[in-house]
Amino acid sequence: MALVRGADPLVGALEKHLALIGFMGAGKSTIGREVAERTARPFVDTDAEIERLHGPIPELFERGEPEFRRLEEQVVAEALAGPPSVVALGGGAVLSEKTRERLCAHAFAVQVEVDPDTAWARTSESDRPLARDEGDFKRLFAERQGVYAATGDASATDADGTVLAALGIRMGGPVPPAEGALAVVADQHVLTLHEPPVEGPVHSVPAGERAKEHDVVERLWNDIELGRDGTLFAFGGGSTTDVAGFVAATYLRGVSWIAVPTTLLGQVDAAIGGKTGIDTSRGKNLAGAFHFPTAVVLDRTYLATLPEAERRAGMAEVVKTGLLSGEKVWELPEDEMIRACAAFKAGVVLSDPFEREGRRTILNLGHTFAHALESGSGYTVSHGEAVALGLLAALRLSGLGTEVVEELLRPEPVSADRDAAWAALKRDKKGEGVFVLLEEPGSPVVTTIPDDAARDALEALIRK
Repeated sequence: MALVRGADPLVGALEKHLALIGFMGAGKSTIGREVAERTARPFVDTDAEIERLHGPIPELFERGEPEFRRLEEQVVAEALAGPPSVVALGGGAVLSEKTRERLCAHAFAVQVEVDPDTAWARTSESDRPLARDEGDFKRLFAERQGVYAATGDASATDADGTVLAALGIRMGGPVPPAEGALAVVADQHVLTLHEPPVEGPVHSVPAGERAKEHDVVERLWNDIELGRDGTLFAFGGGSTTDVAGFVAATYLRGVSWIAVPTTLLGQVDAAIGGKTGIDTSRGKNLAGAFHFPTAVVLDRTYLATLPEAERRAGMAEVVKTGLLSGEKVWELPEDEMIRACAAFKAGVVLSDPFEREGRRTILNLGHTFAHALESGSGYTVSHGEAVALGLLAALRLSGLGTEVVEELLRPEPVSADRDAAWAALKRDKKGEGVFVLLEEPGSPVVTTIPDDAARDALEALIRK
C-alpha cells in the first residue's frame, strides 16, 4: 500500500507530548506510567524530577512556595523541550502562565478527573504540603478546577480514556461541531437505516468493498464542494471510512474529516489509526495515505441494526485485539468491549503513528492470510470472515490452541483460487515471508515463515 502522510494538521497527541494535568491525588503518575508503556513513549513525572534535581518537595515548600513554583516551571519547560513523551504534571504546575503557553504549543493536555473526597483519601496520609487540612484541601480543589478545564484539551479518568482522548476518539455522541462547510460520505445501505449524523450534502457510496473503487473516488472528487477549511464526515463501515478518509486526504491536498463508523468492525478497528485507502486492480488497499480524522465517534446505537454476519465480522477484530493484548475483551459488555478494543489500538497507533518504527505491524495479526483470501476469492469472502480464518492460521503457526477462534467465530474454509491467493500473499504490502505470530496471548512477535509452511497454512483455509 502506498501510504504517505496527508496534509492534515496534527491531531491530538500525534508527534506532540501527552501531558496529564489535574489535582493532586487524581492518579496522574499511575495513569501516566501505564500510558507511556502502551504508547512506547518516555515517561516524565515532573514532581519526581524536581525531587531528583532539587530535593524533597516538602523541604522546598518550607523555603517558600514561589521558589518551588519557579523550579517546577523550569522542570516542566525542560520536559516539554524533549522528544514526545507522556508528562505527568504536579497539581499546581498549570498555575504558571508560561507553563500553560508551553502546553498549548507543544502538548495535548488531558485533565485527569477525580472527585475531592477520593483525592483527599489518597493524599491525606502523605507528606504533601498542601494536603494537611481537609477544608483547605477542598477549597483549593474547587479553586483550581477552572484553570484545569481551561488548560486541558480533553478529560479522562483512566489510561483507556487518556489514549482515546489523545486520538480524538469519543464514546457515544453527539458528533463534534465542525468549522466551515461540510459534506457527508455515507454507505447507501446505512442511509436506509439511519439519518446522517449532521445536516449537509450527502454523497452515497456502495456498500462494502465496491466503495473503494477508483470511479467512486473520482465521482466524490468531482461532486464534493468544500474549501480548505471544510470537513468531510464518513458515515458507514470500514470501507466507507477508508474511501472517505482517502478522499479527505487528497481533496485540495487534504481537508479535515470526522469518522462516524456504524459497524462493530469499524468501531473497534477500521476507523481508528489514520490509515485510509482504496483498492487497485492489483489488490486491496494498494493506494492510500495517513490522514488522521480530527474525531472518531463510537456510537453503539448504530449497531442495533447490524446483521449477524456483520457483527461476527467485527468480532474477528475483537478476538484479534484480545489475542494481542492477552485480555479476554470478548467477555466484556458490548460498550466496555468496544472501548477496550479502541483504546488498545489507539495506544499502539500512538506508539508509531506513521509506521516509522514498525510497532504497528502487530495489528496485522491474521491479516496477511486474510487479505490473500479476499483477493483470491475475488472479494466474495468478507473481511471479517477472512480475518477469522487468518487468525486460525496464525494460531496454528504459533503452535497455540485455536479454541477461542473456533468457538467465537466458527470459521469454515472458503472458496478461493489457490494460485491467486498465494500470489496475493507474496505481494502483500507487509513484505514477503513476514508474519505476526504469538509466543502466547499478549506476546506478539513479527517473524518470517518459510514459503512451504506459509502455503500449507493458506491451503488449509481454502475449501477443497
